[in-house]
Amino acid sequence: CARSAIKQVASGRFGVTSSYLADADELQIKMAQGAKAGEGGELLGTKVSRDIAKTRHTTPGVTLVSPPPHHDIYSIEDLKQLIFDLKSANASARVSVKLVSEVGVGVVAAGVVKALADHILIAGHDGGTGAARWTGIKYAGLPWELGLAETHQTLVLNDLRGRVVLQTDGQLKTARDVAVAALLGAEEFGFATAPLVSLGCVYLRRCHQNSCAVGVATQDPELRAKFQGQPEHVVNFFHYLAEDLRAIMARLGFRSVGEMVGRAEHLRMRTDGVASVKGALSLDALLQPAHALRPGVATRCVSAQEHGVSGRLDARLLGQLQGSLQAGAPAELETEICNTDRAFGTVLSYHVSRAHGPSGLADGTVRLRLRGSAGQSLGAFLARGLTIELEGDANDYVGKGLSGGRLVIFPPREARFDAARNVIVGNVCLFGATSGELFVRGMAAERFAVRNSGALAVVEGVGDHGCEYMTGGRVVVLGRVGRNFAAGMSGGIAYVLADGFRAQCNAESVELTSVHGAEAEWL
Repeated sequence: CARSAIKQVASGRFGVTSSYLADADELQIKMAQGAKAGEGGELLGTKVSRDIAKTRHTTPGVTLVSPPPHHDIYSIEDLKQLIFDLKSANASARVSVKLVSEVGVGVVAAGVVKALADHILIAGHDGGTGAARWTGIKYAGLPWELGLAETHQTLVLNDLRGRVVLQTDGQLKTARDVAVAALLGAEEFGFATAPLVSLGCVYLRRCHQNSCAVGVATQDPELRAKFQGQPEHVVNFFHYLAEDLRAIMARLGFRSVGEMVGRAEHLRMRTDGVASVKGALSLDALLQPAHALRPGVATRCVSAQEHGVSGRLDARLLGQLQGSLQAGAPAELETEICNTDRAFGTVLSYHVSRAHGPSGLADGTVRLRLRGSAGQSLGAFLARGLTIELEGDANDYVGKGLSGGRLVIFPPREARFDAARNVIVGNVCLFGATSGELFVRGMAAERFAVRNSGALAVVEGVGDHGCEYMTGGRVVVLGRVGRNFAAGMSGGIAYVLADGFRAQCNAESVELTSVHGAEAEWL
């Protein structure tokens, strides 16, 4: 995967692999976008080129539908688990959560900090690529100033501000914008439109139509050839911006941007225009200095979050397996596992990806035999060459982002229940899986193989919403299925052996047919 300092993974739904996560300084979870708060996105099939389809593990020319993030992240617990998974996949990268500026975002941000995010981005309603509905662009979200001030004040009031870095964006263009953002509580500042203009963007507002005439936002080779931007253009822009900011800081008496953070007492409300009408507008709450609300607590990030990566089960096994992970020598290991052992295999996969890249190790190089009840995200982002065999059961998110590894799960040998009629793995298995295999002797709960884009799975039954938004791979279901099977499915193949399946299948985007010939032999 290409090196990038910041990689936005959204909720991990498309093309997020162990190798992709292992080579970054920041991994960003996107809960919302300011220009279309609460809305999903859509990448038109005309923009899904071969390169994009390969990167996102989908089919060229097929539209990619992305429901709102809360369709994948239902609660703060789900978000906390995703933060845990990403930190396991790359302990050296900070995990960021992008929130939208709206009423109540401060309370949400407090929960995000408690979920152990290292960084929070508050996105304003301006900006975006135009790939949003007109109603979202016109009416969704709020100015970044409102969300930033609320978030900073709320975190200070709850003594959480010292544990997280706060950033804002949304049409920041000038040194004055940076100064105001710092005084309202931001430590970092996101720029997009202005640097793009410096690179040649002429604001055609056709970013979503694959027809950018200056080659900035297009996958068309002929249009991309027209791009004239140079890195030096962006460097010059930020040099001028920094010089202007130094002048503002000098007038205010600050020696560093760090000293400015949260010093809202240096801001005044304008007295011209509508604000000049007495009582028409009050910004007292916005301009209230947070350090005065709760004196003595940190008003900017002063300490790192404690993630406890080194204490996790597979991290403790790392010493025994380090040689095999680096050199590719075969190894086997047996251990007990319990439901507090989450994301088992993810730390090991990080070391495989760092040493061997996307190709990983030869299949079956490292075999891990487990016994017990595994916690959430068993085998999340499991790299090729790692095999996990679990005798027992597992919680939600088994095989999330599966990246070439193999998972085999079966009931305890002394179990007396009928495996084909009992759930032994939880919800949302194979979420965003790109490659690898999952074999389950038993039933899976709801949303099995949701957004699977390349993995092979065999299971004896699934709950509601199986194969939802699946874009690739193969799933074999040897038993009952719940309602709404294959909703939004745009790729891949599901083989189902179940009575009354047609009534349970959402046939809006799929074709039902019998299996014959080579496929029947493969099964």
